[in-house]
Amino acid sequence: MSSDVVGRWTVSLADGIHKVEFEHGTLSGKRVIRVDGKEIYRVDWMFKLVGTEYFNIGKVKCSININATTGFAYEYSLLVNGQVFEIFTENQRKILNTWIVTIAGNPLRVALEKDTLDIWVNGEKAETTAEFVENGTETHFEICHHSAYIKASSSGNRKSGIVYTFILLHNLSIYLSIYLSIYLSIYLYIQRTKQALLTGAIFPNVCRYRPFCL
Repeated sequence: MSSDVVGRWTVSLADGIHKVEFEHGTLSGKRVIRVDGKEIYRVDWMFKLVGTEYFNIGKVKCSININATTGFAYEYSLLVNGQVFEIFTENQRKILNTWIVTIAGNPLRVALEKDTLDIWVNGEKAETTAEFVENGTETHFEICHHSAYIKASSSGNRKSGIVYTFILLHNLSIYLSIYLSIYLSIYLYIQRTKQALLTGAIFPNVCRYRPFCL
């Protein structure tokens, strides 16, 4: 790991959680930006040691500001969508609801943008269908061939506002198909074993008609 790493931030967006890393060489002016471990920007030498570097995380605009403090010390700040990182993070907590669900042993991240009602599954925007129900709305979508929906209902408390509940409906047809496949395999194994016993394929030295053996 480079000793020039001066800043690390974890940015929570609708399409997932991203890690931003920034290197700054205070002698060479080197600047390197990595997002999720992938290098997206590099300058190995720069005369000016302060300034701003711009980059994107997907469609989200970001920038890193480099400011001199005292002597040869510098401070670094990340802006996301024009907001200081700390303020952006706080706002994201207000407009973004996330759930982690495990299907077939794989953890999946489901995110709801409350301001747009868009739903994201592991970074992919899901196709949704909304309908009005008693005491709220339900937004339906699919996740790994399973039906799911997010229900929005009133909490009855003005301070709490709307409560969002994620519900996963397991696809019974998948489990039924697996069960039938296992049952059929066992049935065929039993039938083959019976046939082998009758023909003496398993115990060739045992007479099939014992009373007539000499």
